[in-house]
Amino acid sequence: MGELWSVPQLLTLATDDTGGPEIFASLQGEGPSAGKPCAFIRLSRCNLACVWCDTAYTWRFEGDLRPHRGGVSYDRKTNQVTLSALEAARAIDRLPPRRLVITGGEPLLQATALAELAALLPDHGIEIETNGTVEPAPRLDAYIDQYTVSPKLAHSGNPAALALLPERLRQWAAEPRAVFKFVIAAPADVTQVMALQAGFGIAPERIFLMPEGTDSAALRGRMAWLAPLCVEQGYRLSDRLHIHLYGDTRGT
Repeated sequence: MGELWSVPQLLTLATDDTGGPEIFASLQGEGPSAGKPCAFIRLSRCNLACVWCDTAYTWRFEGDLRPHRGGVSYDRKTNQVTLSALEAARAIDRLPPRRLVITGGEPLLQATALAELAALLPDHGIEIETNGTVEPAPRLDAYIDQYTVSPKLAHSGNPAALALLPERLRQWAAEPRAVFKFVIAAPADVTQVMALQAGFGIAPERIFLMPEGTDSAALRGRMAWLAPLCVEQGYRLSDRLHIHLYGDTRGT
């Protein structure tokens, strides 16, 4: 493992079904790394609130009135756990995959602690899944091999003023390590993707369209009309492999 920082950093993680930190090994289910064995760490807290979010336990705690279609509020104490970067790195290093996916919530809200985590895992390739609203800190950025940027469209329920920041989108469009993954619920969402692609000069082969859904039937139903649109526009289609394999469950 790499070197510790002089001031230990703390990470706030989501919990799995046992109440422990959501650190696990699985196959990546989405985007350009789909099918690859990966280690995962899921962080808690998010600066956005998607109405269809399937990890609302990372942000919709009791007292949070931001809308979510499930309407469920989660107890913060039982759905968050704090680990030092060293403790998290040791747990990740015990897993066989040497590729690490950092997801959330919004991981870049905890960039300082993530930079220490990354420094402790020098033999891991590291991918970050982000909503694209937070600029990566230089100290963390130096360790990242891939950013999977998922800007939130109008159907997410987030105001564009919060979710689609022109300065950030221009930066991600200019970042060669970044790909874009858009959650799609209806054909109109693809029209919004096309406008963003044209507005920010994103090459179509860097764009993945992924159906919204938390069960196989919903995913297949949306892919039936989404696949031809991908062919027409030159976009890439992303399934949600983990949903087919494990269902909508934590730690998978």
